[in-house]
Amino acid sequence: MKIDIITLFPKLFDSVFSESLIKRAQTKKIAAIKIHNLRDWSIDKYKTVDDKPFGGGPGMVLKVDVLDRAISGLRSKIPDPRIILLTPQGQTFNQKIAQRLSSYKNLILICGHYEGYDERIRTLVDEEISIGDYVLTGGEIPAMVIVDAVVRLLPGVVGKEASLLEESFSQNLLEYPQYTRPEKYKNMSVPPILLSGNHAEIKKWREEQSKARTKMRRPDLQ
Repeated sequence: MKIDIITLFPKLFDSVFSESLIKRAQTKKIAAIKIHNLRDWSIDKYKTVDDKPFGGGPGMVLKVDVLDRAISGLRSKIPDPRIILLTPQGQTFNQKIAQRLSSYKNLILICGHYEGYDERIRTLVDEEISIGDYVLTGGEIPAMVIVDAVVRLLPGVVGKEASLLEESFSQNLLEYPQYTRPEKYKNMSVPPILLSGNHAEIKKWREEQSKARTKMRRPDLQ
């Protein structure tokens, strides 16, 4: 998979994408991630990418012409990319969307900033995504979230791919409780079923725990 990210702050991605599973995916050439500075497509000497909104109001708005050049420039080099605008007005990101996006060979993520986008920019993309109902400084952190969630689903990235099927949200269920050594700690003990060695019963217990935990903590998932 190839992921291109358009941003005003390329350096924000350096540490996040050079560690852990994302680094492994790039090292193994399972994913290729490239960060692009939106100002590279500005044509004036000041590298302007935003302007005051027509009709007045606070803040600055990202310009449609600059982003159009950016998208067109990348599209000319990338076969059939899925272009995603990161915006609070988009559909809320979840595991199902992550799984769908992991099926694409090429993604382009556009990070917003300032007061927002010129409305005409929305006509240049395939979909809009939000990571939640709260305000962030820009689209860089949402881009990191989406890349992390998508890349770890690519075959060969996670060591034990079967574990992906048991993670929270993979089947609209929260993950069952997990325990490790020591067996007893401050009057708290590991459930005896997990020490029984009966794998069929352990699997049944975990399924029951996942359903019960989801019903109690996230009934909206069911």
